[in-house]
Amino acid sequence: MTTIGILEGSLRKASLSRAVARAASDLTPQGVTVTILPSTEALPHYNQDIKDEGIPASVAELAEAISGIDALLIVTPEYNWSIPGALKNAIDWLSRLDPLPLASMAVAIWTVSPGLLGGARVHESLRQTLHSQGMQIMAKPEIQIGGAKGKVDVEAGKISHEDTAEFLRKHLAAFEAFAKSWSGRS
Repeated sequence: MTTIGILEGSLRKASLSRAVARAASDLTPQGVTVTILPSTEALPHYNQDIKDEGIPASVAELAEAISGIDALLIVTPEYNWSIPGALKNAIDWLSRLDPLPLASMAVAIWTVSPGLLGGARVHESLRQTLHSQGMQIMAKPEIQIGGAKGKVDVEAGKISHEDTAEFLRKHLAAFEAFAKSWSGRS
């Protein structure tokens, strides 16, 4: 069995990307478990002075949750053509731990936006950050859900556009195979 952990890039309770992240469990192939990782909301801003006093409990909780997964799916909006600050902060904290929780882990990115580009611009900067952790990035197919307000029912936490749901199902099946191909983690 493969366990995919989902790291949400948005802190907003009623965000489109959060609804997509929560809907992923209904789209997974048989034999795949999805778990939503702890929110990045409780993490303090990365600061070496804080780290020198000891790893905060919220960081340790996130790292512990990551230790129990085989692959990571990041579902995020795009903020100002780049990575949301809370998501980047989480990666910064995780990059300071020993051992590195994200090293050699398979990762895929889904971006979600009400705009036409679907968060496409965040992929490059997020990939660069993930490469710094030695992660194995599933680059294709890219998932960018543009016009998401017409495809996602935020209140129900479901993908309301069947073509989008089917595309995500196929991506999750491909991601499972990709994750299994990396012997370092799966």
